Amino acid sequence: MTRRSKPKSQTTPPSKTAASAHSTSVEPTSKTHRVIGLLQNKRGATISELAAATGWQAHSVRGFLSATVRKKLGLELRSEKRAGEARRYHVEG
Repeated sequence: MTRRSKPKSQTTPPSKTAASAHSTSVEPTSKTHRVIGLLQNKRGATISELAAATGWQAHSVRGFLSATVRKKLGLELRSEKRAGEARRYHVEG
């Protein structure tokens, strides 16, 4: 029995201009920009507020805060929990 090789993909590799479009800058209308804006607010924001603003689930918001806000953007993320209230997250802006 002879094995046939799979056909090569017909997709073209991404161009250099497409790769440069994915820089670390934040688009003013992006969800990242919305999240950063909420976090820079004097009161900060809760996970629920961030989820409502982005349409993400709570676990996705927490992952974004850790991976993007803290690691990729290098912002100092602080959280505060007061009795009877939800935890609020804040970055210095």
